Amino acid sequence: MIETVTIETHGPGLYEFSNAAARFVRGRGDGLLTLFCQHTSASLTIQENADPDVISDLQAFFERLVPDANDPSMGFLRHRTEGPDDMPAHIKSALTQVHLSIPVQAGRLMLGTWQGIYLFEHRTHPHTRRVVLQFPD
Repeated sequence: MIETVTIETHGPGLYEFSNAAARFVRGRGDGLLTLFCQHTSASLTIQENADPDVISDLQAFFERLVPDANDPSMGFLRHRTEGPDDMPAHIKSALTQVHLSIPVQAGRLMLGTWQGIYLFEHRTHPHTRRVVLQFPD
């Protein structure tokens, strides 16, 4: 069974979609949920969903690690066709992941108590992102 989840973003940040994944596997038994982000400038991560400071700190860290192409430290970048945030977004995506696997038992995600599933948007402008969910029939 395959389904695509659409996530509307409004700039850089982490967008939780754990509930959509939980609905998708509900009542389906045991198996492995596969998630795949269909973009090269956004990624997926499992992170704490209890303290919003974790999300803020992650975003701040990645902004320091890979600043916009206009930053003097990024002068070596050639790809600037889609703006100063584009190539840094590709780098951030390469450093994280576009694919996740989560065990499912009795139709429930086997996430830890404080874990959530997030799309990590790396671009400045709003985007419509797609994440493919797959679970064995």
